[in-house]
Amino acid sequence: MSIDVFLIVLLGLAMGLVFGVALEKSRVFEPGVIVGQMQLRNFTMLRVFLSAIVTGLLSLALMNGLGLVELHPKAFVPLAQIGGGLILGLGMVMAGACPGTVFAQIGAGYKDAWFILLGGVAGALVYGYTLPLFKHLMGQSELTTYAVLFETPFWMLALGLASLITASLFLLERWRPSSAELGRDFDGV
Repeated sequence: MSIDVFLIVLLGLAMGLVFGVALEKSRVFEPGVIVGQMQLRNFTMLRVFLSAIVTGLLSLALMNGLGLVELHPKAFVPLAQIGGGLILGLGMVMAGACPGTVFAQIGAGYKDAWFILLGGVAGALVYGYTLPLFKHLMGQSELTTYAVLFETPFWMLALGLASLITASLFLLERWRPSSAELGRDFDGV
């Protein structure tokens, strides 16, 4: 393994560790928080993931703006992305978990999380083996990005979107304070 690959693996592990700690500290991995988000009763999960999107946008904007990374966007395939999102959301409500949080649930000792993980692996296998049967239904749109559409560099659009999401987070906090959802004694430890 080359030194570059080793450093990339280390960076990925470090990012995974930070994400895992954030999941645990925010309690987003708890089934009640996940189901509460889907029922529009608890917006902790939305706050955490929108904050992660802002962090990702700012990181990508900086790295792309400095020419350190090249972006490789994928084409928009509405049936696949909307249908897949609906199936994923339904599974999250039924299981009280999602692919990212199931590992935190296992680590926290939720015994039924092992069954959720097995179901996710089984679902991925079924998807992988049946994809050729449904690929013709999905259609494929031509790749058009907002950067191409608006003739604006990605980093500039990313900074604008990050600003809009940050403003939305502030408005969400004013509407539904996180202290009301987490409880006044929650200290994140």
